[in-house]
Amino acid sequence: MIKEQTSAEENEVLENVEKQNPEEVSCENQEQEQGADGNAAGASEDQTETKATEGSPEDEEWNTKYLRLMADFQNYKRRTEKEKSDIYAYANEKIVCELLDVIDNFERALAFGEGEGLVQGMNNTFKILKGVLEKSGLEEIGALGLEFDPTVHNAVMTEDSTEHDSNKVTAVLQKGYKLNGKTIRPSMVKVSN
Repeated sequence: MIKEQTSAEENEVLENVEKQNPEEVSCENQEQEQGADGNAAGASEDQTETKATEGSPEDEEWNTKYLRLMADFQNYKRRTEKEKSDIYAYANEKIVCELLDVIDNFERALAFGEGEGLVQGMNNTFKILKGVLEKSGLEEIGALGLEFDPTVHNAVMTEDSTEHDSNKVTAVLQKGYKLNGKTIRPSMVKVSN
């Protein structure tokens, strides 16, 4: 059954390759037209050439091999495109599955009620979420009290400060993160003058 499917696919691709190579067909047509227009001597030469271009069994064998190779290559391209699209579609599957546990914990914490239990449940869920993201290569960018670095910090405010040295981060307005060493979100910070 698999062999029949492969054979059917090869035949389909062979037909497509033949359709995609109209130059070969037009060359044969031109040769035949030239033979009809020529004189008797030219006609006999064209007949000889036509016999030569009709091909020996060896030529037909090479042509068949060529067509099969083209068919194999087109099948390969189709298969790799499908694999590539599958990789893109399911690349985040592992992290999403781990985040589902975090969602479950949030729902449990919210269902538990108000007060100290809710706060404790939220803190535990936050720790689990942070752990999942860290396992996936996420790291927080340190900022508070450090020298301002424009590659990882985004200064949105400045302040004159006698407490801090010039060009130091005095407050973090939004945390920044790196994923596997690449900055995916710079820290939004306040910087001293």
